Amino acid sequence: MSSQSDQHDTVFVLDFGAQYAQVIARRVREAHVYSEIVAHDITAAEVAERRPAGLILSGGPKSVHVEGAPSIDPGILDLGVPVLGICYGHQVMAQALGGRVAKTDAPEFGRTEFTGDPSSTLLADQPDSQTVWMSHNDAVVEAPEGFAVIGRTGVSQQIAAMEDPSRRLFSVQYHPEVSHTPHGQDVIKSFLHAAGARPSWTALNVIDEAVEAIRAQVGDGQVLCGLSGGVDSAVAAALVHRAVGDQLTCVFVDHGLLRHNEAEQVQQAFGDHFDTHLVTVDAKERFLTALAGVTEPEEKRKIIGREFIRVFEAASLEHAGDAKFLVQGTLYPDLIESGHGTASTIKSHHNVGGLPDDLEFDLVEPLRWLFKDEVRMVGEELGLPEEMVWRQPFPGPGLGVRIIGEVTQERLDLLRAADRIVLAELKRAGLEREIWQSFAVLPAIRSVGVQGDERTYGHPIIIRAVTSEDAMTADFARIPYDVLEKIATRVINEVPGINRVAYDVTSKPPGTIEWE
Repeated sequence: MSSQSDQHDTVFVLDFGAQYAQVIARRVREAHVYSEIVAHDITAAEVAERRPAGLILSGGPKSVHVEGAPSIDPGILDLGVPVLGICYGHQVMAQALGGRVAKTDAPEFGRTEFTGDPSSTLLADQPDSQTVWMSHNDAVVEAPEGFAVIGRTGVSQQIAAMEDPSRRLFSVQYHPEVSHTPHGQDVIKSFLHAAGARPSWTALNVIDEAVEAIRAQVGDGQVLCGLSGGVDSAVAAALVHRAVGDQLTCVFVDHGLLRHNEAEQVQQAFGDHFDTHLVTVDAKERFLTALAGVTEPEEKRKIIGREFIRVFEAASLEHAGDAKFLVQGTLYPDLIESGHGTASTIKSHHNVGGLPDDLEFDLVEPLRWLFKDEVRMVGEELGLPEEMVWRQPFPGPGLGVRIIGEVTQERLDLLRAADRIVLAELKRAGLEREIWQSFAVLPAIRSVGVQGDERTYGHPIIIRAVTSEDAMTADFARIPYDVLEKIATRVINEVPGINRVAYDVTSKPPGTIEWE
């Protein structure tokens, strides 16, 4: 599927080397305007050729004063294309247009009081005093010619916002894209309005364009899709099915390492609701046999990946041996992190369990321009079940890496039962969508307990729940004590063999989200 910029007004987000660019791009799309992240060294000629509706210069980790600091082609600011600078981008714009940026004696980090001009174009109808999120050592101390200073912060009254509406150039020192800036999205919307960007990026448009692109790519060819039970593969399969119908064969490998009722949900959604040609392979015994006696985490991962490849490949050859196309649930962040478009043959890091390099298909990637929240939006529009669309991220090896030690049927049964209660109680408490991931971990140890005046010697479980934007960093979720108590009581009472419940309060870093 090609870039969407031919179908929509597009805003380019110039990436200066931090995570801010992805968040900015998502905020633009939340305003129903299509955005793409591009390298900061894009040339004025390239911008002119691609004709975006606007440009946003992102924040970044550097100082504009250090040697080799990233900048922009100054010709970009002479194209007449509307530009919004944010944080480092604010400083880059000021410096490129003849303003002055200096290291200050009063750096600002975190929540900061900001005073702005609500009659300005960028800050229209916002409070004249508000809280914003800052992160900088340098500051613009002299605005370029033609710019009005429309906002200041702190005792030193640093220039925190400026604009030249006649040239449609705007910038802010703070971060409007983060949730800690309550009126930040208003800044994004004001810029998009000033740029004349039309809000045409909607779930229905995404689906229509994806269907058109899939049909153009596939023609009358046969298409194969590996379903994992996760959100991305499910939405990708549903999109392809809408486009080509019975040309699609879905292969679902049930390795026995999924959460409660997930295998049944996949079969109901694609076998019944979408009436897809679905091949389900029951490989539970094969995986358990291969994992017998194995305790080392990486070895478990390799075994699970290897067995998945073999089962998937055999089922594919048997049921769709003439398929030339393979559906992948690649998302836009995957492309951004790889730094380029997706390869034409399957590589080990791709989504279907790491297929071998010599298993060649043309990839069909209908989600490759979407962020995770947009994938969920599309899934809902396609009619996928809510429990599937809003499913939390789940590791490829499944429960195999949430059992610390050997994977056995008994331990899988214990973990699956406890995990079901954890998820159910968090959903009951209305916390499910606030949490990035929540699950139970089963260490292969036993602890002493007392139940009914008798000594027990059962397994503990650990509850893990984190909040995150992108899983690169994460904080443990502040689950209310009464909810934790309810989970612990239910698990101990309802899952024979569990006699202790603990809660993991480690953030990432230093810990990881998963235990293995």
